[in-house]
Amino acid sequence: MLDYLQKQLIYLPVPPPKPQQLTRQHVLYASSVALCLLLLSINSVAGTILGSKHDFTGLNERAGVVAMSTLAFSDYGSACVYCHIPPEREGADSSDFGGIPGWNRFSPATDTGYNLYDSRTLDNKVRAPSPISLLCLSCHDGTMGVDMTVFKPDGWDSSEDAALHLRLNGGNNLMNCGKCHDGVAAHSIEIKHIGTDLQNDHPISMIYAGLTAKDLDFRPPDNEYGFNNGVKLYDDRVECASCHNVHNPDVNLLLRTGAERLCETCHIK
Repeated sequence: MLDYLQKQLIYLPVPPPKPQQLTRQHVLYASSVALCLLLLSINSVAGTILGSKHDFTGLNERAGVVAMSTLAFSDYGSACVYCHIPPEREGADSSDFGGIPGWNRFSPATDTGYNLYDSRTLDNKVRAPSPISLLCLSCHDGTMGVDMTVFKPDGWDSSEDAALHLRLNGGNNLMNCGKCHDGVAAHSIEIKHIGTDLQNDHPISMIYAGLTAKDLDFRPPDNEYGFNNGVKLYDDRVECASCHNVHNPDVNLLLRTGAERLCETCHIK
């Protein structure tokens, strides 16, 4: 869509001006240019991680404080590197350094692993989350700092890093966000702290049951990537990011579709 608009803006014919006369063609041209510029500006900010709760580089400005990126966590100057491998490290394997394969986060610091959702009706049982869901858990299980990335951007000086590398944990501990974000001194962080016991959370990392006609309680996907409303499958699996779009600040809870229809995307009953 952006490419199309840009081409239209470049190749839109400009009628030759007539002295002291504003023709209908000029009015249409000016209106078209204004519309293209408006749409380009909207698309440049909507649906991106910039300005969202996952944009750590802008957290201070949104919160109205000046301490978080120097005290609570390190501000690496890029919203992407907290999850994605920096471009200057392209091709590097983070798992060689204890990272989640394909991502710029260390594997969650839990010795016992995760207690995943289970039931006798669950078609496809798994023992551990897939890497893309481990990426989410590497912050939200509350076991290590939100800025604990495998690779740092070029130019980052670790000797000047004075941050506490706080964890997204609701516990009353100096190393946890919950020390201040307790619902009294500041908004509570507890709801964002999922922990390692996922038995009361939606199952993740299992093959989607609607891929075959064997389970009539699930709808078949609309395409190879999932559903037309934005709900996604990853290698045919249901993951945290199936329902949550971490890059989109425009919706509550970062949901891929409205909460009232989200469950019905997959579940028939």
